Amino acid sequence: MTDLTSGAAPRVRFAPSPTGYLHVGSARTALFNWLFAKRHGGTFVLRIEDTDEERSRHEWTDGIISGLEWLGMAPDEGPYIQSEQDVAHQAAIEALWSAGRLYACDCTREEIEERGRLRAAAGDPTPGYDGHCRNRALPRGEGRALRFRTEDDGSTIVSDVIRGDVDFPNRTTEDFVCVRGNGRPLFVLANVVDDRTTAISHVIRGVDLLPSTPKAIMLWRALDAAAGTLTPLPVFAHLPLLVNEQGKKLSKRRDPVAMELYREQGYLPEAFRNYLALLGWSPGDEEIVPVETLVQKFRLEDVQRSPAHLDMPKLKHMSGVYIRALPVEQFVRAAAPWVAPDPAQWVPGKWHDPDEATSDEWRPPWRPERFDAAAFAHMAPLVQERVTTLSEVPAYVDFLFLDEPPMEEESWSKVFGADAAAATILRDALDRFESCRWDKDTLHQETLIIAETVGWKLGKATGPIRVAVTGRRVGPPLFESLEVLGRDETRRRLEEALTRLAAHA
Repeated sequence: MTDLTSGAAPRVRFAPSPTGYLHVGSARTALFNWLFAKRHGGTFVLRIEDTDEERSRHEWTDGIISGLEWLGMAPDEGPYIQSEQDVAHQAAIEALWSAGRLYACDCTREEIEERGRLRAAAGDPTPGYDGHCRNRALPRGEGRALRFRTEDDGSTIVSDVIRGDVDFPNRTTEDFVCVRGNGRPLFVLANVVDDRTTAISHVIRGVDLLPSTPKAIMLWRALDAAAGTLTPLPVFAHLPLLVNEQGKKLSKRRDPVAMELYREQGYLPEAFRNYLALLGWSPGDEEIVPVETLVQKFRLEDVQRSPAHLDMPKLKHMSGVYIRALPVEQFVRAAAPWVAPDPAQWVPGKWHDPDEATSDEWRPPWRPERFDAAAFAHMAPLVQERVTTLSEVPAYVDFLFLDEPPMEEESWSKVFGADAAAATILRDALDRFESCRWDKDTLHQETLIIAETVGWKLGKATGPIRVAVTGRRVGPPLFESLEVLGRDETRRRLEEALTRLAAHA
């Protein structure tokens, strides 16, 4: 059970390492921490665990903070930077050394592996470190790492809200390195010290960290013993693994795992947050629910143990539902970064590593002076019904703002390559569109007459006109599009299409 019997409001933490883009699994972990804190009136702490000095980058930290803000999950405290907690870390190291729980080790990785091979050859397949330096009483310093002296007997039990009691025999946990040769603490020690100093009550994190939890518990108890205190262990909850549609663990090389990628594609943050909540948990019969419902219904005890699937079609569907639910004015504002020429509204359109970062940004494919805000606002309700992400919006309106329509050759061939009547449709449209009233209803009636002339149904007859004017066979409703594009530009494009047909006749 989730232990809240003390009456104190819970304190949870999201503690990512700034060594890459904010992973979708990490975002799910952050969300479950955030929901738990909000559900119980607690505190959501952000801690940046930058003990991996070689791989940590300020750019990644900025991305983590920005990603949380985008999802509407700004921390209540932090960000605390782990590398800035050196005083507490060094105090813990001194306490453990003085208590005899740490010892110096000068074994190289190659030496450890060679001894492992010799053991295996002698019939002992036990992997890992063999305690070679345990009783050598080596002094600290000289580049020696410090290992934690684990117990030889008994077991360490991880009481987990989601997984129950998980028993780890102590003999299976090797004397692990806590401190590098340069005196800096490794993740497992810094993590425990920081949880203690910030009074974290619940550790909610991915199941991939479950095997390291016995080490954390051993360190926690050793620090208590060294200080002569008894600090309650945090409550642990290890969230299910995220897998792709093939049931394989998510890979950054083959799966869309970077949060920035979803943001750049134009998923609404509310939709993405709602979807993340379903990765291992359910709010009930309805899945598309407001965040207030997510907070109200969230219970760690209800989180599933089995892996959660990253279902992209489901995410797309949910995103479309959220987009269609927006008031039109709000949709126009949300889509502005993808269509507006204002440089302040440009958004990244190419997902790149900071090492390869340039000043290039995603810009609308049309010249700024070609953009017409009123025209886009007119088309917005029609586009809103058809897109599932905001990055899809430009393709529905680019024919309005480009000098020439973005002709899809496949669409051209499909419409004009099979029937000569398609050219007749264009010629008749050119004539009938010259002086008729220019509104969608009249354009509909005029096209219906054109269709009857060649013996086609209206749906088929709109094809040549649509491709000639928009460059595609699929798009927003044709007659509303022609009304916004205007008579002169529509007829010019019809003439251009007829010229192209004649040139290839």
